[in-house]
Amino acid sequence: MPAKKWEIDIEEIMQWMINGEQEFAQMIIDLGLEEKDGPNSLEDPEKVSDINKSDGSEIPETLPILPLRGLVVYPQTAVPLTIGQPRSIKLVDEASTAHRWIGLVTSRKADIERPDPSDLYQYGTAAKIHRMFRAPDGTIRLLVQGVSRFKIKKFLGEKPYITAQVVQQDERLEKGLEIDALVRNVRDQFIHISELIPSIPRELVATINSLQDPLQITYNIANLQRMDIETAQNLLELDSVVDKLRLLVALLAKETDVLNLGKKIQNEAREEIDKVQREYFLREQLKAIQKELGEEDAQSAEVNDFKQRIEASGMPPEALKQANRELGRLEKLPTAAAEYGVIRTYLDWMVSLPWKTITEDKLDVNTAINTLNNDHYGLEKVKERIIEFLSVRKLKLERSGEFIDNPDDIRKAREGVILCFVGPPGVGKTSLGQSIAKAMGRKFIRTSLGGIRDEAEVRGHRRTYIGAMPGRILQSLRRIESNNPVFMLDEIDKLGNDYRGDPSSALLEVLDPEQNSEFRDNYLEVAYDLSNIMFITTANQLDSIPDPLLDRMEVIEITGYTENEKVQIAQRYLVPRQLRENGLRQKELKFKDESILEIIRSHTRESGVRSLERNIGAVCRKVVTIREKTNKRIRVISKKYVKDLLGRPTYQPFKEVIKRTSIPGVATGLAWTPVGGEVLFIEATSMPGNKNFKITGSIGEVMKESAEAAFSYLRSHSVDFKIKEDVFNSIDIHLHIPAGAQPKDGPSAGITMVAALTSLITDKPISPEIGMTGEISLRGNILPVGGIKEKMLAAHRAGLKKIYLPDDNMADLDDLPDEIRESIRFIGVETISQVIKNIF
Repeated sequence: MPAKKWEIDIEEIMQWMINGEQEFAQMIIDLGLEEKDGPNSLEDPEKVSDINKSDGSEIPETLPILPLRGLVVYPQTAVPLTIGQPRSIKLVDEASTAHRWIGLVTSRKADIERPDPSDLYQYGTAAKIHRMFRAPDGTIRLLVQGVSRFKIKKFLGEKPYITAQVVQQDERLEKGLEIDALVRNVRDQFIHISELIPSIPRELVATINSLQDPLQITYNIANLQRMDIETAQNLLELDSVVDKLRLLVALLAKETDVLNLGKKIQNEAREEIDKVQREYFLREQLKAIQKELGEEDAQSAEVNDFKQRIEASGMPPEALKQANRELGRLEKLPTAAAEYGVIRTYLDWMVSLPWKTITEDKLDVNTAINTLNNDHYGLEKVKERIIEFLSVRKLKLERSGEFIDNPDDIRKAREGVILCFVGPPGVGKTSLGQSIAKAMGRKFIRTSLGGIRDEAEVRGHRRTYIGAMPGRILQSLRRIESNNPVFMLDEIDKLGNDYRGDPSSALLEVLDPEQNSEFRDNYLEVAYDLSNIMFITTANQLDSIPDPLLDRMEVIEITGYTENEKVQIAQRYLVPRQLRENGLRQKELKFKDESILEIIRSHTRESGVRSLERNIGAVCRKVVTIREKTNKRIRVISKKYVKDLLGRPTYQPFKEVIKRTSIPGVATGLAWTPVGGEVLFIEATSMPGNKNFKITGSIGEVMKESAEAAFSYLRSHSVDFKIKEDVFNSIDIHLHIPAGAQPKDGPSAGITMVAALTSLITDKPISPEIGMTGEISLRGNILPVGGIKEKMLAAHRAGLKKIYLPDDNMADLDDLPDEIRESIRFIGVETISQVIKNIF
């Protein structure tokens, strides 16, 4: 049979292309729009003209049902389909050789491979097969023409394919102005959408625009719009053409808004891309010009500089690999890129850190001893521990070949210990760290941890954050330019924590000699060796330091100074410094020991020497002022001058003790505080009443329990102390610890409370030279307490001569200076009855 032209118009091919069937359309075009004999063609070419001429809208009562997934076919529209399932191929084969009617019904679920009748909608479209083409892969490409919609009355069978009895459902077409307005609105919106989508062929737009039938216009435009299956099926099932047009108007309006917004976004993106491309072209032209002029590009020069600095930095392999990787990224980025600055800053940190820069230790023990003695007076225990550290380090370095495989690895020769200086303010903890660095010939750096709550202050911030930078540890090393300084972490007891992390936990890795050789800062993301650093921490008290952190440190207590030690410190260090700060030469003004002792006793009340130095400075300023006003030159500061220049005494400890204890009911106790030892007065008074006992003075639960135990013990042993049995029945007793605004608590005032109550009941005052410390049990045993050295220093400052303390604490007196042990008599007691008998 000779080949015959098919009467296919361009609109049909465009329709296939729009619906994703470009390959099918191209095949038809390549065939020259000719129908050929063979297995891929319709068997009877004469039927083609019959189909094209057939305009009848009556559909058969029984139709083979072709399930569709993700697609709704409307009447009066031509749609290309691809058939791949065996039962669907059989359906198409039989229909194409018979009447060519098929029923197109959409599945409710697009993910079902082989839909059952229960999975199908009730409404579908009766269509005729216009074109059929067998592809080499076995699938069939169809061009079907929707004719009319139907409703399934009942399903007749499922084999070899689904068949159903159907009822034709014609749409209801209303007349009037509303439908004309809706049609015009739909056309205008479709034309506007076609202008926003250049891929829609102009011929197709013109064809649809020339249609007159409202239903045909509705279905053809709906066939080209994006919508979900539920909405598309709803449009098919609506009976009224007006309702269909209203739904389509809403869909087109939404699509118009989306397309307009997309076009706006696309234009903005295109403008930004054009700007970047323009900068790129200009930059490339600049490079070419600089190359012709023999000038090196600034970026290339910076990259080369980083290469040289990376090679010279001495990084370990992991850090070197990371730095070269980032340098490669930097080389490929334009300088205007946002990430360029981030990488450049990171590389600058990497090459600036002292990976291998160390200072050589001066491990001459005699030199270290002289340095420490010149810088600090006293503190013999602390100096002894530092000398031990240096001695062990020197010996291990000398014998490094016997203990380590690599003698050059200085880290293995370290002494794995972290020193922690604990003591009240002003005792010289920080300056002691400076002396250690000086004695070892190392650089010294200090950072304060007080108030730090952010873990990133220790570990650094990740580079993803704006303004990210390493933590304080690496910042300090970069600033000091040394890999083995003496690093002082000040105020470690004042670390905080909140939602930003726990800095004390981050310090566990820093202060652990077994872990800090591979410390990882969040910013660097590579291991950094901190094991060469000698870490020293300081604190005022140990209670607030977490136990895991405290376990990594060796605690050295610096409790305070005696009066004699303060005088020596003032003459050696404080006076010369204050003379310099106030413009005086060393020979122009001299302080007698008695004048400094007067300042210590009458104008200071501290364990350290800061307040002492301030008062010495005040004396120097007043001397300079008198010199300028009257031209009178004061050469020597005596005790009389101190009284004249500083005014009335601020403190008179022993006079206060005498005044307080001159009446019965007052006892002098000793207390420990974070800033050193203090003298504590406990007062008791009685009044007519009925055995009530009241405690005041801003005290904690521990001291309240001690007071209750003291009162109960005294009542239960009233006969032993020759107290009348009925004396407690007619009085109320009030126990008070003065300075009520200051919170007080601790297990060391029990013995003092019993003494004050006994003094009140027996009406016998306690000698002002007596002080005491210790806790009691309900049976009268005296329990040991802490802070003995601080308390004895406070007793010495207050002028006490006799101290009662637990017998178990007598061994703690070995740490006291000879000056205190010679001026105070210490009496160890085991029971409260021994104290009462000795006092009264």
